Amino acid sequence: METPQTLQEAIQYFTDFENCRKFMVAVRWLDGKVRCPACNSEKVTYLQNARLYKCYGDHPKPKFSLKVGTVFEDSPIALEKWLPAVWLVVNCKNGVSSWELHRALGVTQKTAWFMLHRIRLAMQSGAGFAKIGGSGSEVEVDETFIGGKARNMHKEKRIKTKVREGKLGQDRRNGNAGTRRTHQDEGN
Repeated sequence: METPQTLQEAIQYFTDFENCRKFMVAVRWLDGKVRCPACNSEKVTYLQNARLYKCYGDHPKPKFSLKVGTVFEDSPIALEKWLPAVWLVVNCKNGVSSWELHRALGVTQKTAWFMLHRIRLAMQSGAGFAKIGGSGSEVEVDETFIGGKARNMHKEKRIKTKVREGKLGQDRRNGNAGTRRTHQDEGN
């Protein structure tokens, strides 16, 4: 599955409900087999018109949506709005305000505020994510580009050097420090 790289790509990709459905199945059920959240049964079918799954197990609520058991549950907001919002919050270094989310997604500011609180709650609870340094240790991380822009170099040096390298540095408060290469920029 090709993940979106920009906000525009994320919005375009997630406007199609089928892309949202495939993404949620891939994230929620790593083996790709949808299971009932109530009884964990694999005997489920997808009801295309209702956009729901139906479980054939014996329990009171056989129908469930992709939002059940997630921070998106009990929300009238469609996944087509939730997933670009999550993408935006996760990919912005300096954070996102509710006004910025409201302008980017075309929802009301009150809705954007609600979405941000739910997304931050999910990120705070750590839904299955382990800390880099382990529990109880602080890690400082920063990134930089080494090499400069080609247009700022002398012509002879520009011909020799075509690549800028991205470096990611991390430092554990009471221990190891390290760097690693993140990506390369061609030219500019």
